[in-house]
Amino acid sequence: MSQQNNNYDENDIQVLEGLEAVRKRPGMYIGSTGPGGLHHLVYEIVDNSIDEALAGFCTEITVEILEGDVIRVSDNGRGIPVGIHPKEGISAATVVYTILHAGGKFGGGGYKVSGGLHGVGASVVNALSEWLELTVKDGEHVYFQKFRRGHYDEELKVIGDTKETGTSVMFKADGEIFETTEYSYEVLLRRLREQAFLNAGIKIIFSDKRDKDNITGETLHYEGGIRQFVEHIHKTRELESISGDVIYISGTQGDSFAEIALQYNDGFNEIILSFANNIHTKDGGSHETGFKNALTKVINDYGMKMGKIKDAKDKLKGEDVREGLTAIISVKLTECEFEGQTKGRLGNPEVRPFIEKMVQEKLMNFLEENPETANLIFEKSLSALKAREAAKRAREAERKKNAFGNASMPEKLADCSERDNRYTEIYIVEGDSAGGSAKQGRDRRYQAILALWGKMLNVEKARIDKIYGNDKLEPVVTALGTGIGEDFDIEKLRYGKVIIMADADVDGMHIRTLLLTFFFRYMRPLITNGNVYIAQPPLFRVERKKKIYYAFSDEERDKYIAELSEDGKYKDVEVQRYKGLGEMDPEQLWETTMDPEHRTIVRIGMEDALKADETFSILMGDKVEPRRLFIEKNAKFAQDLDI
Repeated sequence: MSQQNNNYDENDIQVLEGLEAVRKRPGMYIGSTGPGGLHHLVYEIVDNSIDEALAGFCTEITVEILEGDVIRVSDNGRGIPVGIHPKEGISAATVVYTILHAGGKFGGGGYKVSGGLHGVGASVVNALSEWLELTVKDGEHVYFQKFRRGHYDEELKVIGDTKETGTSVMFKADGEIFETTEYSYEVLLRRLREQAFLNAGIKIIFSDKRDKDNITGETLHYEGGIRQFVEHIHKTRELESISGDVIYISGTQGDSFAEIALQYNDGFNEIILSFANNIHTKDGGSHETGFKNALTKVINDYGMKMGKIKDAKDKLKGEDVREGLTAIISVKLTECEFEGQTKGRLGNPEVRPFIEKMVQEKLMNFLEENPETANLIFEKSLSALKAREAAKRAREAERKKNAFGNASMPEKLADCSERDNRYTEIYIVEGDSAGGSAKQGRDRRYQAILALWGKMLNVEKARIDKIYGNDKLEPVVTALGTGIGEDFDIEKLRYGKVIIMADADVDGMHIRTLLLTFFFRYMRPLITNGNVYIAQPPLFRVERKKKIYYAFSDEERDKYIAELSEDGKYKDVEVQRYKGLGEMDPEQLWETTMDPEHRTIVRIGMEDALKADETFSILMGDKVEPRRLFIEKNAKFAQDLDI
């Protein structure tokens, strides 16, 4: 992007309305008062610095988590204008932080391209902070102002002299507003890394200084921009490129700029991430549609041109040409139009033909100039076509079997008597021993048990045509009744809760991950609809004089031992370590893991599809160790007391 006029002053700050409603209805401005909304505060302040970078005036941003979960964001941009605002009669910097819809992002004066809440961000963060301190350097003086819950006692004042420029914001989220004020280093790191990839050359220095004895941090600086974004995705997911180096194309149309980086890998899943003005458009939009249309056309045109496709009826479909593709699409526009309930879809109609033309011209040129790479991509797409046709035949065979009533319930399914899935639940249990205990201990009215055995197919390494008829997966599909893939129908789900119950060891973790990967890839609505759970069996049984506690951790075990002991002596306190579900008798299994009044089960969520997708790819790759992290990082613990 070209640099703007450096004349950015108080006249560029426009005021649209006041700030009164923010503290009353914070969810309207930041989505929620949970962890998502808390982290959003940081994103908004960082986005202001990113906007300075987009305008060509900022090269370095420092983000720190300080003791007490205080955030400090500093940049070396121009510094917020400090002159007296012509309408408000106070410093323009004060206006930006106290009046809603005040900023340099309206009317095109201060910024040509911007992300964030388009001028809302700074004032919203201030309104939702217990306190906020603003420091501005304008090349001559250092200015300072402190706010408390959006209000200030003293005007912006000079506290020193400097030749530097930039803005520093330090704030403490308001505990009266947010459910928690504790930040996740990993969540912030993910977002900041994404921003560094999308803005090639900018340096973001991120550090966590909450623990003085264990300061962690990372410098995020990618001259290769979104090319390195693709490489990062492949590295973290252990995917190998089959198409050589990352393919990069870019173009401009008026004030709009677009860039796309893509690479094919040896996997079977499609990873397309699209962004508009650095905002992740998770629901796609005109830029993503334009890319997909153009990619399909280019690959087919290449096949026809090279004589690899003889007839138009043999053309590849979009899903064929996108198998094993990782692509990043980033557009920078003067004005983004977002659609949908979550504003996650780009609506600008002029972007689609712009992207289509750019991709068709530049990608075709690349393929013609690199015939070896072009041939590998085409053969990958052709292989996907054959697999899709094989899956279609397998799917039709399954449909016929169901139509003629041959799809009987699995032999190892102990069904329940209730048929209303608002009340029913199925426990998918590893092994016959645990399955036997579960069958005896369950409430037969609404709890069904399906026992699994043997090694399950790793669907991360298999196409859908290998899924149909698989002897380990078919019982699960048949019992649930929904079908898989494009045939999936949530209305046919026979059980409202699908609960995976496995031992608390490496093998149990493996079976959980395999099942969750299967649900994620081929029955994803089960997860998005909140139907999938993981049972949490206890690790210990602590008993003394017929008083029994079940402990789910070493710490809980020690607490119960201390509680049952007399005068600090552990005499007569018996501790049993459960090595597996099979060691529990039916009554114990019911009391600890299956009774809705007392059990703890984990609901698997899909709040961040990208994160989950990446996690599954890592877990089901060649390395075993990362599997242990799944439950801790991707599951939401929920005490579930409903039947």
